[in-house]
Amino acid sequence: MSKLIRGLSLRQAVAINMIDMVGIGPFITIPFIIGAMNGPQCIIAWILGALLSFCDGCVWAELGAKWPQAGGSYVFLQNLYGKKYGRLFSFLYIWQTTIQAPLVIASGAIGFASYLQYLVPLETWQQKMVSGSLVLLLIALLYRKITDIGKISVFMGMIVCGTILWLIFSGLTHFNSGLAFTYADDAFKLTPLFFIGLGNASTKTIYSFLGYYNVCHLGGEIKEPEKNIPRSIFISIFGITILYLLMQIAVLGVIPWQDAKGSEFIVSTFFEKIYGTATAKVATGLILFIAISSLFAVMLGYSRVPYAAAVDGNYFKVFSKLHPTKNFPHVSLLILGGVAFCFSLLFKMKEIISAIIIMRILIQFVSQSVGILLLHQQKKEMPFPWRMPLYPLPALIGISVWLFIFYTAELQYK
Repeated sequence: MSKLIRGLSLRQAVAINMIDMVGIGPFITIPFIIGAMNGPQCIIAWILGALLSFCDGCVWAELGAKWPQAGGSYVFLQNLYGKKYGRLFSFLYIWQTTIQAPLVIASGAIGFASYLQYLVPLETWQQKMVSGSLVLLLIALLYRKITDIGKISVFMGMIVCGTILWLIFSGLTHFNSGLAFTYADDAFKLTPLFFIGLGNASTKTIYSFLGYYNVCHLGGEIKEPEKNIPRSIFISIFGITILYLLMQIAVLGVIPWQDAKGSEFIVSTFFEKIYGTATAKVATGLILFIAISSLFAVMLGYSRVPYAAAVDGNYFKVFSKLHPTKNFPHVSLLILGGVAFCFSLLFKMKEIISAIIIMRILIQFVSQSVGILLLHQQKKEMPFPWRMPLYPLPALIGISVWLFIFYTAELQYK
């Protein structure tokens, strides 16, 4: 019988996490984030996103090292809440994922088509054709062995990091502190409006951080998972945090925030202002490649979730099928990709971002954090290969920030 192969090294796991985290997201959400906070103080939202990623990453690292199997949260929720409630939570999660995973993929594809307009003006129907075609391309790229996927991921990761470092270097060498640190008079006035803006901005920054846990979805394919899952999570969070903070500061030091918050192609405009149109087009091409890379990692990870549920008998059996020679869940990949293709033709980017975050907060993120607190309280002697530092502080902070974001979210997503 075919089974998953533990073929991903630490370097490949880190690469998969990082290319998942850095997709089209940060390049299209920067204007939303600046606009929500109305000034350079938007850096607070990036710091809050990083804090939440680290605290929630502690939960994922502990669970991923304990139960390194395909499926991530599906497996964790079952083990955390026992037979009765664990099966209920995992059942709710798998059905949520059936909708949410294609939404994530569709959001990236829509963002890709939208950003492509910097190079080629597109009608609405043409954007839909581009986003749908991109989903089909990703399915074709992922239709291969996990060892080949690991090699492709490392190559993509090098392009991703190189592009962001180029952006940071360009911004810091053309930095204008007068632009970067000019605030509105009420920028730090702690009114209800400030916190609503912070919540909405943080929704976008957290969207840009999502993916630090992708290795947990691939737990059954990671070498030495007890060590490599926690390491890959924190290496990717730390690295991406530094890159995001420097990138936001670099942009603010080149483009006035009043102009940046209304920009459709913020990073392309950034390069155009420094180097001219020709270089901006090259940079745009790299950004589009980053978007493809991220969606590559996203679709890879999520395709393992329905597979895990089907193997467990808690989802449609067809999802449990592995490719006879390449040993990956090809049916799960094809079905999720097909649904994502449909979603990419139907929705708009901004509404998808908020929906993705809000619909996952209670069932997945908060439930996992609460579950690990309860598990440690009830089974104090249970061994864990990796334990979060300063327990239970990271889990408690994570729960608090997730609930803050949920509370301040736009009403239609609650």
